[in-house]
Amino acid sequence: MQDNHLFEYAVIRVVPRVEREEFMNVGVVVYCGRQKFLKARIDYNEVRLTAFSKEAEQTGIMENLRAFERICAGGKESGPIGLLDNASRFRWLTATRSTVIQTSKVHPGFCRSLDEMLERLYAEQVL
Repeated sequence: MQDNHLFEYAVIRVVPRVEREEFMNVGVVVYCGRQKFLKARIDYNEVRLTAFSKEAEQTGIMENLRAFERICAGGKESGPIGLLDNASRFRWLTATRSTVIQTSKVHPGFCRSLDEMLERLYAEQVL
């Protein structure tokens, strides 16, 4: 069990019409405090998003998804939230909100490789 890392993850969703509660999974975000790991993997498939919702404002959604990745990376380029520590950034990204970009509840797990788990969750939950 010492080789395993405790991690948390959430699925990133696009919810074009919040009142209908219909969503499309577009990415995942994985956090591990002990390994100082915070990364998101996002699918920028505009064709798929348009098929899901013709009314969705593509440009704004894509910009917000890119901001999600920048905040995970941290630094000045990601604004004031990007200057926070990894745990605070993950909690901010996964906070409950009623906007077009939302996340699922946070789920815990154990894994040996955080990058491999990120890819596995992406394949299972998004593709």
